[in-house]
Amino acid sequence: MCTNVLSPGDALPSERQLCLDHGVSRVTVREAIGQLVTDGLAVRVHGRGTFVAERAHRSELRLASFHEDMRRLGLAPGTVVLSIDQDTPPTASVTALRMSGKQQAWHVRRLRLADGTPICVEDAWYSATLLPELDSVDFTASVYDTLATRFGYHVDHAEQTVSAALASPETAALLGIRKGAPVMAFDRIAYSGDRPVEHAYSWFRADRYQLHMSLNEQ
Repeated sequence: MCTNVLSPGDALPSERQLCLDHGVSRVTVREAIGQLVTDGLAVRVHGRGTFVAERAHRSELRLASFHEDMRRLGLAPGTVVLSIDQDTPPTASVTALRMSGKQQAWHVRRLRLADGTPICVEDAWYSATLLPELDSVDFTASVYDTLATRFGYHVDHAEQTVSAALASPETAALLGIRKGAPVMAFDRIAYSGDRPVEHAYSWFRADRYQLHMSLNEQ
């Protein structure tokens, strides 16, 4: 009842106004709005009202860079580089990248955008021994393209775990959502042949990003 005349972010009319406009009871209106919220078409904001939800971008579960994924969805990908440092990687990344505990790694943090809207915070590690001078590349472009064209490592497969999480204060501030809001957390190890070249954590806005997959009987 709202998506034909309202745009994402617009406030829905009050319950009283909807009752008058459609000649129905308040109970009926509340049930209808509740169903819109359940379906992800509307969102309630405490103290402000109910608003038309932003459209969620549905991604196919496949190996692709963020740039490729967004372009396939018809969206303009964008990147804000938050930091690039050489540091001692955490234990999980040492294991994922098959490094020794004494090796250094590039730590790259980026904010990813879809049509100018923040949608993902990415925290990635790369072996400094395997990829020297990585800090000189353009991290606003596709890292997978750079790994292939500059370093000769074509990413051809990955292992990835997806889980539900709550946005940390920093992640929430970067994504423009409230602290503790639900996010989709990705833990990915990308490979070129049998060599791991990237260990990345990503946190996507759960209200803007969906995963779609096709399941076949084995």
